[in-house]
Amino acid sequence: MMENPKWPVLNTYDQDHLTRIAMPLGGIGTGSVSLGGRGDLRDWEIMNRPAKGYNGQSLFTLYAKTGEEEAVTRALEGILEPPYEGQSGVRTPYHGLPRFRHCQFLAAYPFAQVLLSDPAVPVDVRLEAFNPLVPANADDSGFPGAVLRFVLTNKTDQPVSATVCGTMTNFIGFDGTNGASRGNVNEFCRDTGLQGLYLRSTGVAPQAEQYGTMALVTTADRVSYKRAWPGESWNGGILHFWDDLQDGKLDDSDAEEGGSPIGSLGAEVEIAPNGQQELTFAICWHFPNRQTWTPGTTSETQGDCCSTGCCASESDPDRVGNYYATQFSDAWDVARKLIDRLEELEDTTLSFVSAFCGSDLPDVVKEAALSNLSTLRTQTCFRTEDGLFYGWEGCNDNSGCCLGSCTHVWNYEQATAFLFGGLSRMLRQVEFLHATNDQGLMSFRVFLPIKRALEQAKAAADGQMGCVMKLYRDWQLSGDDAFLTALWPKAKKTLEFCWIEGGWDADQDGVMEGCQHNTLDVEYYGPNPLMQGWYLGALRAAEEMANYLEDQEFAQRCRNLFETGKKWTDANLFNGEYYEQIVQPPRSRKIADGLAAGMGAKDQDAPDYQVGSGCLVDQLVGQFMAHVCDLGYLLDESNVRRTLDSIMTYNFQSDLFAHFNHMRTFALNDESGLLMCTFPRGNRPRTPVPYFNELMTGFEYSTAVHMLYEGMESEGLACITAIRDRYDGRKRNPFNEAECGNHYARAMASWAAVLALTGFRYSAVTKTMHFAERQGTFPWSNGSAWGTCSIQDHDGQSEVMLDVLYGGLDLDCFVLKGKTSRESKFDSTARLSAGETLHMLL
Repeated sequence: MMENPKWPVLNTYDQDHLTRIAMPLGGIGTGSVSLGGRGDLRDWEIMNRPAKGYNGQSLFTLYAKTGEEEAVTRALEGILEPPYEGQSGVRTPYHGLPRFRHCQFLAAYPFAQVLLSDPAVPVDVRLEAFNPLVPANADDSGFPGAVLRFVLTNKTDQPVSATVCGTMTNFIGFDGTNGASRGNVNEFCRDTGLQGLYLRSTGVAPQAEQYGTMALVTTADRVSYKRAWPGESWNGGILHFWDDLQDGKLDDSDAEEGGSPIGSLGAEVEIAPNGQQELTFAICWHFPNRQTWTPGTTSETQGDCCSTGCCASESDPDRVGNYYATQFSDAWDVARKLIDRLEELEDTTLSFVSAFCGSDLPDVVKEAALSNLSTLRTQTCFRTEDGLFYGWEGCNDNSGCCLGSCTHVWNYEQATAFLFGGLSRMLRQVEFLHATNDQGLMSFRVFLPIKRALEQAKAAADGQMGCVMKLYRDWQLSGDDAFLTALWPKAKKTLEFCWIEGGWDADQDGVMEGCQHNTLDVEYYGPNPLMQGWYLGALRAAEEMANYLEDQEFAQRCRNLFETGKKWTDANLFNGEYYEQIVQPPRSRKIADGLAAGMGAKDQDAPDYQVGSGCLVDQLVGQFMAHVCDLGYLLDESNVRRTLDSIMTYNFQSDLFAHFNHMRTFALNDESGLLMCTFPRGNRPRTPVPYFNELMTGFEYSTAVHMLYEGMESEGLACITAIRDRYDGRKRNPFNEAECGNHYARAMASWAAVLALTGFRYSAVTKTMHFAERQGTFPWSNGSAWGTCSIQDHDGQSEVMLDVLYGGLDLDCFVLKGKTSRESKFDSTARLSAGETLHMLL
């Protein structure tokens, strides 16, 4: 079976690398169902909570008959992989069905192709699966559904009659862990351009989190259906379904009232000799009653995990709802609107992915950046009924993991800002307008509903400072002065909070010294490079914003603190190879309220869980972020480069056969990567920072991308390659980079590799775009528009072709930076719309 020549392919997974593949299909903030490596559907995570391993008893099957030959019936999947042990033999659902002998999985997210062939089957099958992904348009990227297209190729010189049959269980009321299905009903419905099964419930409470509707539809003209399988014991349901399919048509006459809630929809087609036909299906859902992070708990008992799945009453204060449910009335409405716009949405998605995959970026960078975008479609992310965007840190198998759009974790990811700028600005609005109190303390975990945002009242030093930098980044990308003006008073407060008595920089010398809760879930005591980088970056960002808003006094204060802090850090923390921590208790012995999250040292005089003389993998993450924001160097440039050399020398492990790890294992054996913290000079604390022996991809990406920014391209790419080699489909899912939970948000730092290699920066404030002088064609996106930039040598000059493929772009100046910087300024602002090209010689 040949691949679709119109769909780009970044990775081809052979039959030995399919076991762990599960690519999420769904919309931003809608949940997802995942396409398995062999073509199965798994992980039905559509009812507002994760459900790893829940398969929903879904199935697609093929009936094919050639002339007078006996018909062939197969599950539309590749063969089952080991292990084959279990209480009933093989554990996989429908394990006794015959399947295709040969299978490949091709992917360039969000496009997946499963190629199925078998010498005993007269047709080869290509399953094409995707969901709309339109950067800069969160609504068009927010359909709660998945598109599945089956392309059948007749391998014979005779006509073939074929039926593709989709089977779904009406499990409304049960989310994979909680609840129960009651009074569920499957109906057959027709609409313009589609027909299929509409799944609803008459017995599940309308206020339940698991209440909603589902739909399985096809665009085919000739269909048959069975609303319910016979409700028989001894697996009689699957037996009778299989028997029913042997003529290529489903019989609904025996659908029993109160029978099994499993329904099937068959689409029929005739395939000419050596010809090809396609059949399109869509699976859609609509579950409006999302609950808050931990329903049924109070602010005093609310912890970092997770869902109880309990039902809500009409006045339930835990209900936050789903934004997508305000855009569609039910699952059938989703299906109708998705099918109506399917060609347009597929073409726009294809335009973006083709431009990205066709660029001259290294393949491993494309793969890391695109594959991790899938996190936006999982239960890690959601939008409440009012449209605001939130995220867990990641997901446990059946619950969210670590609530509250955690500021320090979400500091690292860059995909949201550069692809969906509106969603990123929503995160800033929540952080500054809702989660920051009048003193300037920003709760690093925001509680919901939004009126409870301040209830945690704990501040993370890195999270709070990073949010100031992200505010600057998002303002620059958008040019939205009203956005900046509205958030600036609280942004000032978040910095002034550093200077309160018992605060992070109480003596106001530009050095963080107090109790500093951070992303490693402990408190650091004393100056350290991680916090200094975020603090110095926040001071620089605040200086720029204050100057723009003509708040010169505050701008100068930030500049003075930055200069003294930068000088002190290089003089006192750099040991000639990298930056260390000076472990010391708070000088005043006072810790301001809200700075200790209860996860740190037991003794301030001899605090445990410190870095000390260790070489921390992300010690320069503030500088990484400063490069993303174009804020210049926060520390001595030569020291920065020397530190990255040391991290590569001391933290990068070519294999882990001899590595001892007392914590979680995300890499092992012959795998390579960057350790969190090493102690090359000895003096390791008896109980050091907890995760020091681990490898976690989000931290690795931020460091690897920083290497790319500093011109260490081979080293940076080696680190990214080491990560993606671990997620090869056989050992781990390429679409699920885990840390503290599945689909971890921090891994979206991988998008920044695109920025570093291309040198792309855009300011809508000054209407200036930067690119590095690098030969080739490269993608760009600024959160509200996207396109490509082609740079070629032309008689000693650089010929630049800037294409806008979506959205609009205002440009006063284009800067090409090589050994020297060259720029093209325009007499008046150039307004480029989608489909337009700007041609320049520099």
